[in-house]
Amino acid sequence: MVVLLGVVAAVVGGEGGDSATGAAKPAAVASSDAAKGGETKPTSAAPEKKAAVSVVAKRTEFKKSVIADGSAYTSVAVTITNNSSKPINVNPLYFTITDTSGTKHMAELAADENQIATVELAPGENITGTVTGKGGFSPKTVTYTDGLIGKGVRAEVS
Repeated sequence: MVVLLGVVAAVVGGEGGDSATGAAKPAAVASSDAAKGGETKPTSAAPEKKAAVSVVAKRTEFKKSVIADGSAYTSVAVTITNNSSKPINVNPLYFTITDTSGTKHMAELAADENQIATVELAPGENITGTVTGKGGFSPKTVTYTDGLIGKGVRAEVS
């Protein structure tokens, strides 16, 4: 009987220790989350003051490459600058052009001789090249997306 009471006391005491430990873990996680939240807010506030990536777009003449077919094309000269502290990737496929009627045009690869290159930009670096859409249209904006599913940065075409 004494042994049975000892086992029950140990099990109940062990469960109390587990629940105490379980309670301590969420508190530690909450403290850790609060610390992360505290660290994240100032960090996220800094990039909002200066955009991590800046894009400048200007209308330019289409310069037919040897790959372009006889179709009409519209080109926009784009300069992209990496203002962040991490490298970014630039690829013609990461750009779209929206025309004045709201239609979005995907980049046509290798249609223009001056197509923007596929590169990795280190912090502070920039690159200029063209983004070309198929068809004759009036470009309104160019959107750069860091990666195929990243956050887009839009620039008005001047």
